[in-house]
Amino acid sequence: MKLKEIQNLIKFVAKSGASEVKLEMEDVKITIKTSDGNQQVIMHEPVVVPQQVPTAPPIVSTPPPVVSQEAEDATGDSKYITVNSPIIGTFYRKPSPDKPVFVEVGDSISEGSVLCVIEAMKLFNDIESEVSGKIVKILVEDSSPVEFDQPLFLVDPS
Repeated sequence: MKLKEIQNLIKFVAKSGASEVKLEMEDVKITIKTSDGNQQVIMHEPVVVPQQVPTAPPIVSTPPPVVSQEAEDATGDSKYITVNSPIIGTFYRKPSPDKPVFVEVGDSISEGSVLCVIEAMKLFNDIESEVSGKIVKILVEDSSPVEFDQPLFLVDPS
């Protein structure tokens, strides 16, 4: 099961109002539980399947960040686009501690520009912009945990 399919399943469960969903497939077992606060917990337990032929390890790809047109900033101005986190992990503004930050407030960005890095399970995933514009606000502190679909940046597309 691909990461994008799991993310879509999480969204579906959250919208359906179900408190718990279990999905078992040949090599994957997934349980999604939602609480009253709409927090989502994913427990991913691989099922051991005996194989005689060794296979290559799966390649993990990072989905593009989710961009929400409806998001509004603190002043209520809806002309900004919100760039949301495509994964759960730790948000970093720099590629490494001794390097400069990827973007600052006021920077112009283009489609495909790297905005930040999110570390998930010891993998560092570049988060690229899907829109061109100007960074208006950075909504997350450096080195802090982020949830799936959490707003990260406000971008002025004009």
